[in-house]
Amino acid sequence: MKKTCKSIITQSLKKHNYHTNVKAFGPWSNIKPTPLDAIKQLTIDFNKDTTPNKILLGEGVYRTDQGKPKVIKSVREAERIIFENELDHEYAPVTGVTEFCKATQKFAFGENKDNIATVQAISGTGALCLAGHYLKKFLPQETKLFLPKETWGNHPAIFKAAGITEDRISSYRYFDKKTSGMDVEGCLEDIRNAPEKSIILLHACAHNPTGVDPTIETWKKISDICKERNHIVLFDSAYQAFASGDADTDAQSFRLFVKEGHNILLCQSYAKNFGLYGQRVGALNVVCENAEEKKAVESQLGIIIRTQYSNPPIHGARIVHTILSNPQLKAQWESDVKELADRIKLMRKQLVEELKALGSKRDWSHITKQIGMFAFSGLTEQEVTKLKEQYHIYMTKDGRMSISGLNSGNIKTVAKAIHEITSQ
Repeated sequence: MKKTCKSIITQSLKKHNYHTNVKAFGPWSNIKPTPLDAIKQLTIDFNKDTTPNKILLGEGVYRTDQGKPKVIKSVREAERIIFENELDHEYAPVTGVTEFCKATQKFAFGENKDNIATVQAISGTGALCLAGHYLKKFLPQETKLFLPKETWGNHPAIFKAAGITEDRISSYRYFDKKTSGMDVEGCLEDIRNAPEKSIILLHACAHNPTGVDPTIETWKKISDICKERNHIVLFDSAYQAFASGDADTDAQSFRLFVKEGHNILLCQSYAKNFGLYGQRVGALNVVCENAEEKKAVESQLGIIIRTQYSNPPIHGARIVHTILSNPQLKAQWESDVKELADRIKLMRKQLVEELKALGSKRDWSHITKQIGMFAFSGLTEQEVTKLKEQYHIYMTKDGRMSISGLNSGNIKTVAKAIHEITSQ
């Protein structure tokens, strides 16, 4: 009886041209799945792998020598202080926690200045997003954006989402595959040949993905060309203190540009250097001509923030401010972050030593010359695929290796696998 009733109803609906398959005609029926970010997809593939001794060298997150996440001592102590102070959970101002904004500006530039507009952002990604919207809104429509040819995979997508069209996004040469170092001449030539008043994005330190940074002499040459061509300089600073172990050393690039008169934009992230990955703490700084211009820029950034997410979260910003404003805690943090940087350096050194001990004929010295969380290994896409399929070692197709994924328990395994696939 039920089948008969269903059949009668269906025939009646068809007769009167009613659709019986509602799903096929819903408002989202034409939306197709899209591939995930390659790095996030790599982690998903790794998690699906049931092999017990699999190794992930993909995502840029710090791991201890036991392969575990780490909360540094200074952060734990700051959290205790915040808890004991029984602070409220009211909204932050639109431009962020005031004390944090002052602290992050001083951390970046070494002092607070009345001509720098600083707003809190949702980590480095959010700072870049704010910068993209700001530049799109206030620069001429034809302005070009130049990224390093090798850059963080999310950079182009962030700026496209901010409304900077694909035809306005270009690249400059950066990495020299022959030397596994920087293509200095190519970089300088491309920045010089970029249309006047272009936006030039520069990695402040620990270049992602190559781990290759300009020398201070090369930074000076880049600065001179950018000034000569009236370029707008945008720095992405995701690793201050995490790269070398010293915050002032890792700030040399953008501090030089400010000293030489550039009105730079600086995006900051506290994910790596404070281990606050999930707290999403960051900032956008815009160097202005004077205090009056700073107020105008800050107000315009506030409008962008208000329409996107109204105001930023407070807990992570309070952690950073508590550490940077307390001399004892800051000293503890300096020790903490140096420990992180030193472990990365040690893993680089040990990987090269293991490869040499295995009799590898390749020159791996670039791995110890590079700096920061990532190493551009020099492995081909085919070799990376073999590592994944034959040895269950995961890294991005371009050969970028997250050094923090190495530890005393897996480094011999990784070195042996790399040696075997590069000896075939």
